[in-house]
Amino acid sequence: MPYVPPPELASLSLGQLAEQVAARKLPPLDQWNPQDVGESEMCIAADGRWFHQGGEIKRPAMVRTFSSLLIRDDAGQHWLVTPFQKLAIAVEDAAFIAVDMQVKADDAGRAVLTFRLNSDDLVACGPEHPIRVDGTTDVPAFYLSVRHGLEARLNRSTYGQLIDHALTLNEDDLAVESMGAQFALVPAA
Repeated sequence: MPYVPPPELASLSLGQLAEQVAARKLPPLDQWNPQDVGESEMCIAADGRWFHQGGEIKRPAMVRTFSSLLIRDDAGQHWLVTPFQKLAIAVEDAAFIAVDMQVKADDAGRAVLTFRLNSDDLVACGPEHPIRVDGTTDVPAFYLSVRHGLEARLNRSTYGQLIDHALTLNEDDLAVESMGAQFALVPAA
């Protein structure tokens, strides 16, 4: 089956965004407890590229499939999980990269920040998917909670969109709100 890229975020209504999020069927990783544990010989680079035994995985459909099998445990180790195997995978920074952002208003008039990941997943920021800021005030790093302990790092253009949105709200206090939750955009000192 050929890979079909999704439509641009800007062209989707909030309802269409919600439909796309709901349409993404993910395996029940939290219900699987495989006994075979090993090493995948895979790595996700800090720029979001996937590698296996040193060679880059270039097929978007393969990356999308593998990304649906990812979890991160409490110790910070990333795993590819199937019903039969649990394979360690090296992750240099975050499992995903957030590559675009849109701000839409819900029926109650609340802002909803939706992010597209490099895996084409859509994640609506909010209480279940908070933004975390790391780094320093000179070199901040923005992360979005995705699922199963995984995070997406916002790429430069996406965190630029986020900061621009925050500045339209209040130039003195860098913070945003999404789905009723507020997120400060300044790293803790």
